[in-house]
Amino acid sequence: MGQKKLVRFEAIKGFPNVLQYPEGMPGKWQEHFGNNHPITLELACGKGEYTVGLSAMYPDRNFIGVDVKGNRLYVGAKQCIAANRRNAAFLRTQIDRIATYFAPGEVEEIWLTFPDPQLRKSRAKKRLTHPKFLRLYQQFLRPGGIINLKTDSPVLYQFTLMVLELYGLELVAQSADVYGQKSVSPELQIKTHYEGLDIAGSNRIHYVAFRLPAQTLQDKDQILQELVKQHEEATD
Repeated sequence: MGQKKLVRFEAIKGFPNVLQYPEGMPGKWQEHFGNNHPITLELACGKGEYTVGLSAMYPDRNFIGVDVKGNRLYVGAKQCIAANRRNAAFLRTQIDRIATYFAPGEVEEIWLTFPDPQLRKSRAKKRLTHPKFLRLYQQFLRPGGIINLKTDSPVLYQFTLMVLELYGLELVAQSADVYGQKSVSPELQIKTHYEGLDIAGSNRIHYVAFRLPAQTLQDKDQILQELVKQHEEATD
């Protein structure tokens, strides 16, 4: 591990806005923030650009950036400390453990900002909009809570739309080309490190916002797997 990473890992141990694999947090986030404002998560947040940006835009809301890479969390956490941004926090943990840190209904909204699209068909279950993860989110997201996906990956974008159609989920907003619109909301103007890289080489940013119902999503994973296979064969 590089010296820079070691320094950052040591530094975040003393950051008041970074919690690393904490225990006993479900139902306790109001105590952490010192208020009962709505909570928004940024999952797989990397350097936390959305947690930093949204917490500045909405001081009457609380934001939590979640990632397993402590050296990345360091960047956003340090910025929020410097700006005295008390409505922003960072949680270090794996995304597949996320439901263990929140009580039912404790979170109002989720942002997925440029998550790994897991391009190989065999890794589709690792995509953060796969029903496997949506069921996790349902354990702590309030009924009707919104999930926002912003990605440069057409594969992840189309996959997410496929999931929405299969489960009949409510589509709140959609754009195949965010910056091609006449008007772009302030939230979508926040840019992450990965957005600037344009790893997918698509030159387009895609956006989907949708609601999850209170009822746990049924297991249609096998049907989804077949739909993904058919879609990939049709586009090869």
